[in-house]
Amino acid sequence: MSTTLEGRLVVAISSRALFDFEEENRVFEGSDDRAYMQLQLQRLEQPARAGVAFSLVNKLLAFNRTSTAPAEPRVEVVILSRNDPVSGMRVFRSAQHYGLPIQRGVFTRGESPWRYLRPLAANLFLSTNEADVRSALDAGVPAARVYPHSARASDMHPSEVRIAFDGDAVLFSDEAERVYQRDGLVAFQHHESIHSATPLAPGPFKPLLEALHRLQREPAHDMRIRTALVTARSAPAHERAIRTLMDWHIEVDEAMFLGGLSKGEFLREFEPDFFFDDQTRHVESASAHVPAGHVAAGVVNP
Repeated sequence: MSTTLEGRLVVAISSRALFDFEEENRVFEGSDDRAYMQLQLQRLEQPARAGVAFSLVNKLLAFNRTSTAPAEPRVEVVILSRNDPVSGMRVFRSAQHYGLPIQRGVFTRGESPWRYLRPLAANLFLSTNEADVRSALDAGVPAARVYPHSARASDMHPSEVRIAFDGDAVLFSDEAERVYQRDGLVAFQHHESIHSATPLAPGPFKPLLEALHRLQREPAHDMRIRTALVTARSAPAHERAIRTLMDWHIEVDEAMFLGGLSKGEFLREFEPDFFFDDQTRHVESASAHVPAGHVAAGVVNP
């Protein structure tokens, strides 16, 4: 009987999102892939430093260590990388050094790897490559471009996976955002008030939120998931967002309706392991304080 990943939360991640390969990447950009390969081979015995998404991956994998059924992993992390197979050896060795039980990887030496997301049935793809992220989103996979110079996650919550999401064009469709972009704030507030009882259509990250919700409901000895909605919406537009989540039978632990305030300082207090937003200005604000990624979806990302 063949192995299957069915029923698991599957995270596909590029090597540069998981580990800090910024110095090596500068060699690649300044010369060629062979110089990069040689450098990675020279550093084979040197574990790479933790990257932006390391905390998120490490904590999600901890659900396997604390599972009541350890023979059935609940989370699967797969390296999906434009790296070459030689450099892939260092990725796996670095994962082993940190005790990350990552067994699967696909290395494509410069070719876009997004097609392999389909046989993986991935719930999330994290990469520093914008083209790969856009291709994944077009294929219906929740995906974000990791900002490699983001602040690293706090170590204050070792037993909680903390994830923060923007609303429109991330958890929800960009329907309301289109009204705002076309007609302005007053029209947006009016539109959302008169449609407050009508659930918004799903956005690209609803499948991930659903997968996290399933993981959250299943028993684990020591690990929990805490989610937050962090949105520029304010009253009265807040109600439609809440009612949409209720219609989906999904709960979030915190909701921040900021009415256009900068999100960065609020995220600094929430201390997520990762934050997802469709607008680069919000990602840049957040990345000064927390790990952050850009969701290239919706009307603001043509």
